Amino acid sequence: MSDDDPAFEHPAKFVGIGYKESEAHRLAALNHWTIAQDGERWRRIVASPDPIAIIESSTIQTLADGGAIIICTGGGGIPVSRSSDGRLSGVEAVIDKDLATAVIAQDLHADVLLILTDVPGIFIDFGTPAQRLVRRATVGELRNMTFSAGSMGPKVEAACRFVTATGKRAVIGMLDDAQALLEGTSGTTVTSVAREHLEESTV
Repeated sequence: MSDDDPAFEHPAKFVGIGYKESEAHRLAALNHWTIAQDGERWRRIVASPDPIAIIESSTIQTLADGGAIIICTGGGGIPVSRSSDGRLSGVEAVIDKDLATAVIAQDLHADVLLILTDVPGIFIDFGTPAQRLVRRATVGELRNMTFSAGSMGPKVEAACRFVTATGKRAVIGMLDDAQALLEGTSGTTVTSVAREHLEESTV
């Protein structure tokens, strides 16, 4: 991540446990925290800057080339920044796991990026009686839509970044449908190829 990322000026990610308001303010003053109300409790919030590189990507590539199954960028990975002399330092931040996945997928020259979640794909009018599952969409089409920052938003952004950078496809859908997502018969497929309209199906 970059120390100049504007996210540091606008911390928004909740971390840690909740406190009563008076205790939260006391701890914030003591530890120089930024805090915000989360329901009935108060919690610390930190920045969520963009991941720009995965430090161990070459090691991950070596393991993948050897046939290993690698679990990496868990929770987005450990946030660090690199100083002008090349030293790495820990940063109090949260890295988005979906955006970090897009970075490592690019580093590893992945053929396709699968973003596995607990819904069948990207919906228009999600949570309403009129909700519709988008089966295929281009990056441009998705960029003109709005998604929740706390759920589908980062997944859509990660898919768009991967497709834009590589020209390959990304698919968002349910974990149990992973094989069908890979085959393009389930979920939402994101491509760079222009299409006249979104392809939808009612769900």
